[in-house]
Formats: sequence, structure tokens, C-alpha cells
Amino acid sequence: ILDLPPGPKKVLDVGCGFGGATRYLAKNYFQDGGTVTGITISPNQIKRAKELAEIQSVPNAQFELKDALKMDYPDNSFDVVWAIESGEHMPSKTKYVEEMSRVLKPGGVLVFATWCQRDSPPIFSQEEKNELQFLYDEWAHPHFVSINTYKKIMRATGKLEVVDSDDWNKYTLPSWRHSIWVGVYDPWIVLRKPWTWKKCLRDGITLERMHRAFKKGLMQYGMLKAVKKA
Repeated sequence: ILDLPPGPKKVLDVGCGFGGATRYLAKNYFQDGGTVTGITISPNQIKRAKELAEIQSVPNAQFELKDALKMDYPDNSFDVVWAIESGEHMPSKTKYVEEMSRVLKPGGVLVFATWCQRDSPPIFSQEEKNELQFLYDEWAHPHFVSINTYKKIMRATGKLEVVDSDDWNKYTLPSWRHSIWVGVYDPWIVLRKPWTWKKCLRDGITLERMHRAFKKGLMQYGMLKAVKKA
């Protein structure tokens, strides 16, 4: 991204949640006339993201209510399309990649990070299938695919080149248990809203099972990038 030609850039953050990455990019990398637009299907996330952008004085961070699988932006709208941990929520990984590629300008950069399952073959054992199903069910994920499957989808668009990937498992693995310990060291949310304890407990169990799935290689942390053909 930093190797792009100088000048104001239009950046899209696909599946922005509460806009943390959107604000970070806008404030640290695209403040000289650039804009970063975060999209999500949640009105509550949009509301809170806008509030935080104002509180943190990030005027070039914008937020819009849009479906990542059917964005109404024109073709070739953005210099950079970025997504972090939204692909795992998409029921169609193909449509997800195709839409991001469509709105990217020729010569623009696509970068996204997403949870992936390992390649097959070897075939998944029944134990592995059960583990994946638990992870699907607990956090309502439709399904995961492998890093290499994403690369095949990216190449199949016919729009992308210089397709590359990496597994950042070793860099992100500590974050799962860190998230659990944050809740242990700062249990204020449970004390403030006691009725949430059951959900917090279930989330803690799921975080630990995510940690174990990544640690044994059942899951991968996919980092993928490409350039749109000129």
C-alpha cells in the first residue's frame, strides 16, 4: 500500500465493524487528502463508528451501511480495498472477492486478512469436522475455506495479478488467549451487566477452542494481497 504513487487515495474497509481499522488507516496513512470508507451491514456499528471517529478527531474516516456482497459503488472506485477478519462471515467467498475486485481501480491494491481452515487433502477427520462445526455454530460463521482456495478465487476473477499470501498464525496465535485474560483482568462488563455472564463464558470457551484449532494447524490466519490489472 505504501508503494502506491503519491497523492490522495480512496480506501475501502470491507466489513469494518466498529471502525477501528478504518480510523487507524485514515489517521496514520491517508490523512493528506485521502479518505477511508468503512462498510458494514450493522446500523449499530455504523452509529458507534461515527461517534468514535468524531471523538478521536478522524474526519477522513467515513462509514456507510452496505452489504459487502452487493456493493452499489461503481466499478473502479477505490485505490485500495482492505478487509480484516470479515471474509469468515461471508456466505459466498467468491462473491466477496469478486465485489472487492470490481470496485478496485486498475493498478490498485487488494489486501485482506481472514480466518481460514487448512487445505484438504488430507481429508478432514471426524474429530476435525466436529471441531470446525463447533466454531461455525458458536459464532454463526457460514464456513471457512483455505488460503489456497482464496488464491484460486482471486485468480479466477481475471482481474487480479501478483496474487500472494501468507499464514500469519504464529503472529496472531497469542491474541486468542490474550482476549480471554482481558476479561479476567477487567471483568467490569460482567459486573456491570450480570446477565451477560453466560455469553461471556461461552465466548471464552470458543476463544480457547479457536486457539487450539490454530495451534494444531486445523485453522490458518490468511493474509492475502493482489494488484488489479491495469
